[in-house]
This record gives sequence, structure tokens and C-alpha cells, in this order.
Amino acid sequence: MRGSRRTGRELALKVIYSLPDQEVEIDEILDDFWQNFRFRDDILGEPLEDFDGPVPADLRRFAEELVRGVVDHLEEIDHTLNDLSTNWALERMARVDLALLRMSAFELMHRPDIPASVVINEAIEIGKRYGTKETPPFINGILDKIAKSCRPEIR
Repeated sequence: MRGSRRTGRELALKVIYSLPDQEVEIDEILDDFWQNFRFRDDILGEPLEDFDGPVPADLRRFAEELVRGVVDHLEEIDHTLNDLSTNWALERMARVDLALLRMSAFELMHRPDIPASVVINEAIEIGKRYGTKETPPFINGILDKIAKSCRPEIR
């Protein structure tokens, strides 16, 4: 069974993936997400119409923290991704890869309490689930550069 942090990251990824390109009212988007989708910790983690169980508060809080962090720091995150993703403009990246990179970059840049190795490993595993076969090495390469640039203990 996946841990609650992994599930929280997957939920956050789904919200980040769905964000429009223009500025958004994040509270409305999160409210809409939680009201209209129900998830169960099944093998697919997909929305289930007949599931009435609430999302645990700690899981929801963590997912929202990630989403809000990406939205609040999007300009800085995208600037960093542009600088470190040589030969890949953000517009050319697969949408799920970009959402995963944004979320993980936020964690690396603004959540020093979460070890860089955990952030990168989680991103790789989530990338295997939602991306293509190219996603894990692509994500790993960029996130490793971000970790080395923003966490002095990693060289």
C-alpha cells in the first residue's frame, strides 16, 4: 500500500496538471476538486463515483500545501526549470512531466524538511505511474540539478 505522502503527491499532481495557464483562484479550484472527486487507496488511485469516504485530513492538507506552493512560487519554479532543463522549453514538455517537475521543484526549493532523495525518488515513482517510459530519467536529471543548486549539502 502506498504511503499517505505518495497519495498526497498524486492528488496534488492531478490538481497541478489541471491548472489553467492563466492566473487562478486556487481556493475555488481546490474546493471544486475535493467536492467533485472521491479517491480511494486502490491500485489505480482513480476517482470512484460510489466512494463516499472522506480524504483523510493530513493527506488533504499535504496535497493542498503542494498545490498552493506551486501556485505561489510558479514564476520562480518555471525560471529554475527553464535554466536547468537544457534543450527543453517548458512548452515542449509533456504536461504530466511539467506538473510533476513543478511539484517536485517546489519541494526541493521550499521544503528543506523533506530530504532531496525522498523528493526525487517519489517523483520518479509517480512518473513511472503517470508518465511515459522517458519520464523517470528525464525527471531524475532535472531534479538532481535543482537539488544540487538549492541544497548546499548535495554536491
